[in-house]
Amino acid sequence: MADITPTPGIHHVTCIAGDPQRNLDFWVETLGLRLVKRSINQDDTSTYHFFFADAEGTPGTSMTFFPWSGMSRGKVGSGQVSRTAFRVPEGSLDYWEERFDRHGVDYDDRLERFGEPVLPFRDPDGLPVELVEVEIPETDPTTPWTAFVPAEHAIRGFHSVTLWLADPTPTQDLLRTMGLDKVGTEQAAGDFPGDERTRFAADGPVGTYVDILPTIESGRQGHGTVHHVAFQTPTDADQEAMRDAVRSAGLNPTPQIDRHWFRSVYVREFNGVLFELATSGPGYTSDEPLADLGGRLVLPGEFESRRERIEAGLPDVTVPQAETPDAD
Repeated sequence: MADITPTPGIHHVTCIAGDPQRNLDFWVETLGLRLVKRSINQDDTSTYHFFFADAEGTPGTSMTFFPWSGMSRGKVGSGQVSRTAFRVPEGSLDYWEERFDRHGVDYDDRLERFGEPVLPFRDPDGLPVELVEVEIPETDPTTPWTAFVPAEHAIRGFHSVTLWLADPTPTQDLLRTMGLDKVGTEQAAGDFPGDERTRFAADGPVGTYVDILPTIESGRQGHGTVHHVAFQTPTDADQEAMRDAVRSAGLNPTPQIDRHWFRSVYVREFNGVLFELATSGPGYTSDEPLADLGGRLVLPGEFESRRERIEAGLPDVTVPQAETPDAD
């Protein structure tokens, strides 16, 4: 097996939503993320693909959605990413609880996990999400988007994903192969209290952690569930080496697929969670200036020649706009 560059962490997480306007309103206006790309599902051009991230679309900050209106509500279960957690600056959770109260967001009591305060909540489709208070260093690579939320409280990229797995052992071995290290176990708080949560860490500053919880709870894909989680393999050489490594581990990764803003390899790990390996480039500014990200429907590659037909099949949406940050 070739030497690999360990993954620095999560690149993006892609989820399934219902109504596209409701999805936009929540993730932009309520959570304060920037719509950095408005495009289509390249495998289903009748559906949008929205990318919400920090101000510059930094790797490790993008939560993306396929709003499949005709799909039914899903159920989180074994073989899925059960929760996606974002970083917020220390002392921010009071602000977020007050904000959630005003915006009618469904959230739970705070809990502590591995010594960090956690605020669990759900988006309008029932997707389980968390905010985790962390110290944001001066050298942090993320740039807060402040159209709706002040910088001192703004989301600063991913903290972690939690995987629900029937048989954690082979997936733990796979994470080690990808360069993550086991950093601790503790009694699970929130989900399946009393069971053991195991944490693995990459060496990057954003999207660092993968938590594993054992469960045979059944689930189904649909609104409010994660479609896949992507890990950073910054260069093509990094990605090819990682592809070889996961294939040597007994899995069947796809060839590289050009996703226009990054190049991707997909592999379904041993418990059924769909993993993606994603390069850092070309990035979201490869086809739009930084100031204009998300301002128009971008149709990559050969899809541009079908713009009129594609646009006719998509519902009209309006991206929330704000002149100044929320004043609370």
